[in-house]
Amino acid sequence: MTTVTPSPSLLCATHPFVPLKPFISNPSFSPHHQQFREARPVLAFTGRTTRSLQRKGFQGKPLKTLACKAARRKPTVSNTTTSSSSSAAASVPNGNVRRLIQFVLWLAEGIYIFWLFLLPYAPGDPVWAISLDTVNSLVGLSLNFFFILPFMNSVVGIHLIDAPVLHPVSEGLFNFVIGWTFMFAPLLFTDSKRDRYKGSLDVLWGFQMFLTNTFLIPYMAIRLNDADAEDASGKPSQLGSVMTNGAPVVGLIGGGICLISAFWALFGRMDGNFGTLTDRWEFLLSYLGSERLAYAFIWDICLYIIFQPWLIGENLQNVQKGKVGIVNYLRFVPVVGLVAYLLCLDLEEEYN
Repeated sequence: MTTVTPSPSLLCATHPFVPLKPFISNPSFSPHHQQFREARPVLAFTGRTTRSLQRKGFQGKPLKTLACKAARRKPTVSNTTTSSSSSAAASVPNGNVRRLIQFVLWLAEGIYIFWLFLLPYAPGDPVWAISLDTVNSLVGLSLNFFFILPFMNSVVGIHLIDAPVLHPVSEGLFNFVIGWTFMFAPLLFTDSKRDRYKGSLDVLWGFQMFLTNTFLIPYMAIRLNDADAEDASGKPSQLGSVMTNGAPVVGLIGGGICLISAFWALFGRMDGNFGTLTDRWEFLLSYLGSERLAYAFIWDICLYIIFQPWLIGENLQNVQKGKVGIVNYLRFVPVVGLVAYLLCLDLEEEYN
């Protein structure tokens, strides 16, 4: 049986400051023996350890001074192995949670399509029974996109096309959602998990601008798929490059439109007999309860409140290092968090 000599650090940990009784009876083996015993605390060896040292040839020979200066030995258990085991144990619930979230997202997509587009139970008309008034309202809101046409008419004085006169609350709600959707483009093009979506982000975001979360919900589910190591990131599209490099401009435009939309809903067209703030609030409640488009916008706002901090939180590595903290804090504030992400995006990084 092989006996291993205990290390000084191990003995220091188990028998600190215990006086040594020399196991060699000859006091003349070292002229410094007495001085050694008086000057420094040493270790006590068990009989088994003494016999082991004697078998290894220490009988009659000077002993090396065993001091407790040695650093304690590190644990022999591999930290890598321990962390790997912990990660493996944690990966199982994480995988289950991820699949649960995917299921909830796909379920939300089905509810969104059937409840908001097909079933007749939500406020307003379903797609298959849409009224002419709803179509005219949608066309009028589209013409007043980002308030460009009203601005051209009233401020610049250009009247090539006259802006439709709609209720400012409906115009404000429409442009608020569209302005927020506009800012999602750079966020999607810089998303670290965008490559798990095999389709075109250009097409997805284009449809998101017109059908909003009908296409964003599946993207949020697909990006939770397992990463495919064989698929490398391709070259970004022209739209992706423009949106990414111009992210600060996109943030300022989108944030500005959202702010203008809120003020427009409250104070727009004051000379158009649209009533006071109380009247406009009552119109909003009536509008949400009678128009399917307005009702869908509220769903979009609620989902954006969830998706914005989710996407930004998983892409904080794209933010300038000195501004990560403020973006991480503001990401939970609707609209404002996305503006902060776009303004603080590190444009020197390559997102391809």
